[in-house]
Amino acid sequence: MKVLYGVQGTGNGHISRARLMAKELDAAGIDVKFLFSGRPADHYFDMEVFKDYQLRTGLTFNTHNGHVNYFKTAYQANLSTLFKDIKTLDLSPYDLVITDFEPISAWAAKRQKKPSLGISNQYSYHYDTPKKGSDPIADLIMKKFAPVEKAVGLHWHHFGQPILPPITEAAQMPDAIVKNKIVVYLPFEEPEEVIKLLSPFENFEFHVSSPQAVESKFAHIIYHPMSSEEFQQRLRTCAGVISNAGFAMTSEALQLGKKILIKPLHAQVEQTSNAAALHQLGYAHVMDKLDINAVEHWLHDNNAVHITYPNTAQILAQWIKNGMPEMDQDFIEQVWSSVNILHIKQ
Repeated sequence: MKVLYGVQGTGNGHISRARLMAKELDAAGIDVKFLFSGRPADHYFDMEVFKDYQLRTGLTFNTHNGHVNYFKTAYQANLSTLFKDIKTLDLSPYDLVITDFEPISAWAAKRQKKPSLGISNQYSYHYDTPKKGSDPIADLIMKKFAPVEKAVGLHWHHFGQPILPPITEAAQMPDAIVKNKIVVYLPFEEPEEVIKLLSPFENFEFHVSSPQAVESKFAHIIYHPMSSEEFQQRLRTCAGVISNAGFAMTSEALQLGKKILIKPLHAQVEQTSNAAALHQLGYAHVMDKLDINAVEHWLHDNNAVHITYPNTAQILAQWIKNGMPEMDQDFIEQVWSSVNILHIKQ
């Protein structure tokens, strides 16, 4: 079987998920080529696992001060290039197109009538899951951005729906955690606002991963360039995570039993809905804005949730290899039966 796998590159979570899928699809003997879109070529990192991948411009959401601006997104979008990429992408060598909410591969498959499969958190919103911040524009984007014939939604809980657990790497638990060490990933917020938020808490050490070079004048606020391996090392030994409401980042933190403080990207229905789900499930603290009082309360709360998820990437790779049979209730229940949830004190 030959597969083209399209990955939305605007967030690192989509790429992290694709790294795990790449390994499992290769282990299943499936021939996969990857296509990425949504960010400049020099902003990708740690891409060796994808070998001779393709890049396209795609669509990038315009964000400022933690908000999505749909009007600027539309104004800055190079729609002529997008339509050209959809029209010229040759899918004739492939038996299947998989998309992680990537529009060029999805629309090209629709146009060329190729079988298509969507795998992402966004596809879980086709079902009755917690939603917040929906509006006509956001609903249209979620529906039309990357349409597929068959969709597999991923979420932290099944909510009684035919969706699967997150695709996360098996947790490598450290011997000990550093109780005052906090990992921060707020790429959609202005760096000076993040520094202002964290500067009062000198008894804690904040390790901030940033897609741009930032210097901090505070010894307890350390900025790091993006690196998948180094980020994972810091994540394993920290006590907690402050992040936007990206699905993959939060899934990794839950898998490692870290306490979590979420600040969703406003006007982005996936993030606002993710925050609503985390609050409903009791898996994280949520702040609607960068709030010093919320940070202080969370820093002194030692409660966390540790969730052990199955190897969903391996399950999906074997399911794809077996011809993607209908996921009946028995299949869904069997997958979720191995999920273990513990409420812990750090």
